[in-house]
Amino acid sequence: MFKRCLLILLAASLVSLAAAQSSDSPPDKQQPAQDNAGWHHGPPDPAQRTQELTKQLNLTSDQQTKVQEILQSEHSQMKSLRQDSSLAQQDRRAKMMDIHKTTDTQIRALLDSTQQKKWDEMQAKREQWGQRRGHGAPNSGDQPGPPPQQ
Repeated sequence: MFKRCLLILLAASLVSLAAAQSSDSPPDKQQPAQDNAGWHHGPPDPAQRTQELTKQLNLTSDQQTKVQEILQSEHSQMKSLRQDSSLAQQDRRAKMMDIHKTTDTQIRALLDSTQQKKWDEMQAKREQWGQRRGHGAPNSGDQPGPPPQQ
């Protein structure tokens, strides 16, 4: 009888320990997503993105410096917005889109006409990609989506 009680007590302790540990785990797992400077929750690192744009648009060193400053500002604003729990998801998304649109406008203004043409092509491809993934304009629900990729 004593062994049975001891075994039940041990099993109960293990279950409560596992439950306590699992309730402590989610904040640890969520922390990297909040500080994520990668691809999962927003734009990549501003320096990395500047290098990509330099390759794609053949940016001058002056343009690189200004583009990186603009992207750093966007990154900071997006990070602050993601941490603002007082906003509804729809409001947060709208503000993020506004920030992104402002960033795009500022970067485009730095480019020469050849670079602007390439930039516009890149933006059009990004918009097409977003629509395929279901991130199109809010009132685009009336139009059928593109056929599924094979």
